[in-house]
Amino acid sequence: MKLLAVEAQQWAQYMLPRYQMADELGADLHLVLGVGDPGYWPGRCRVAGSASIDALIATARDWHAHEHFDGVLTFSEMSVIAAAAVADALGLPGIGVDAAVNSRNKYLMRLAHERGGVPHPRFRLVPDLPSALAAAAEFGYPVILKPTLGSSSSFVFRVDNPAQLEQRFADASEGIERMLAFRLEVQGVDIGPQGLLVESFLDGNEHLFEALAWDGELFIGSAVDRVTMEGETFDDDVHVAPSTLSDSQLAEVHSVIAAAAEAHGLRRSTMHAEIRMHDGRPHLVELAARPGGGELHLVARVTADFCPIQASMDVARGVRPDVHHYRPTGVHMMGTCLISDAGQLEHVVVPPEVSESEHTLRARILQQPGATILRPPDGNNILGFLVVTGDSHEQTKQRLEDFVDLIEVKMVGEPAGRCQTPWARLRPAATAS
Repeated sequence: MKLLAVEAQQWAQYMLPRYQMADELGADLHLVLGVGDPGYWPGRCRVAGSASIDALIATARDWHAHEHFDGVLTFSEMSVIAAAAVADALGLPGIGVDAAVNSRNKYLMRLAHERGGVPHPRFRLVPDLPSALAAAAEFGYPVILKPTLGSSSSFVFRVDNPAQLEQRFADASEGIERMLAFRLEVQGVDIGPQGLLVESFLDGNEHLFEALAWDGELFIGSAVDRVTMEGETFDDDVHVAPSTLSDSQLAEVHSVIAAAAEAHGLRRSTMHAEIRMHDGRPHLVELAARPGGGELHLVARVTADFCPIQASMDVARGVRPDVHHYRPTGVHMMGTCLISDAGQLEHVVVPPEVSESEHTLRARILQQPGATILRPPDGNNILGFLVVTGDSHEQTKQRLEDFVDLIEVKMVGEPAGRCQTPWARLRPAATAS
C-alpha cells in the first residue's frame, strides 16, 4: 500500500518514529509538508513551500498523479484538518473537513457534544476577562481555563478564585498567540475561533482510550489510567496500564465515546478519547481524530494488542481494521513525560542501563541541546518520554522511578541534576554526582 502523510508545518522530529513504524508495517509512506525540511523523510518527501491549504493540495495532487496513493493520513493533532482537506481533494477516503474541525477546535467540539447529548463540562467561549469572570461565577469555582486550539495542556489552568482567573487569563491570552499548537495549523481553512474557554471542573480520575469508529460500530482498543498529580497547571502525563476501570464502567465509557464520534461526524476514524469519571460517571474531556500522542500507540500494542498505527493505515485506504474490543494482555506499563526546570537545555544523558533495558518500552528525548524549555505558566515543554514494563503495578512504578533518577539533565548556567517526573516536586530531588 502507498500512503501519503500530511503535516501542514513540520513538527520538528516528533512524528518520525510513527512514520518509521508505518513503513515497517508495509505503508510505503510518503510525506507532504507545507513548510519543512525535505530531508526529514529522505527520498519520499515533498515540501509545498507554504502552509496554505491550496499549496498543500496542489503539491499532493501533482504527486498523486504520479504515485497513485491509496490513502491519506496524519498522526499530528495540528494537521488533522489539513489531512482531511487533502484527502477530499484527492478523492481518497477521509473523515471530511467538518468532522476534522469538530475534532480539533475545542469550542466547536463542545457544541457538537451539546447537540449530541454527550456528557461534558459546562463551557463558554470567553473573548475577554469580564465574560470569563461571569462564566466562572455561574459555573462555580474551581473552573478550567483552556485554549480552543491547544495541545499538551499548554496554557490550561485550574482556577480557584477571581483573582487567580484575572492573572491566568492574562497569561493564557498572551501565550496562545505564540503557542506551537496554533502556529503549526494549516492556513486558508476556517478552523473555528482561536481563543479561550472557561469550563466547569470535572472532579474525578482521568482515563485515556485508543478507539476506532467504523460504520456505526465503536471499538475501544486500549485503556490507560492517567495518574499525574494535578495542581493549578496540568503537566504532561503519567500513564498506567492495564486500566483499573470495571467492566461496567468500560461499558459506560464505550457509550460516551460512541455518542461523541457520532456527534463529531466521525464515521470511519481512529480516535483518541480522554474521559473523566465525574460524580462516578464518564464525561468527555476531548475526542481527537488521530492516535494518542507520546508513546500511547506503543502502550496500546503491548498492553492491549491493539495497534493504532496499523488501524490508521487501514482506515486511510478504506479497509476495515482487524480490531477487537479492549482485551488486556497482562503486561503492566507505566510511562511518564520527562520534565525539567525552565531554561536553555545544555544536555540530557540517558544511560545504557535505561535505554537498553529489556524493561524499557521507549526512552526518547525530544529536545536538542540549545532548546529553550518553557514550563507552566509560560508553556509546557517536555524533555521526552520514558515508558517501562513489569509484572505488577508496584514493580513497574518502582522501576520507572529508579530509571528516571538515572537520567541526567543540565540547563545552561546550572549544575547538572536529574530528570523529573510530573510528581517529582512532591518528593526530594536526586542530584547528579
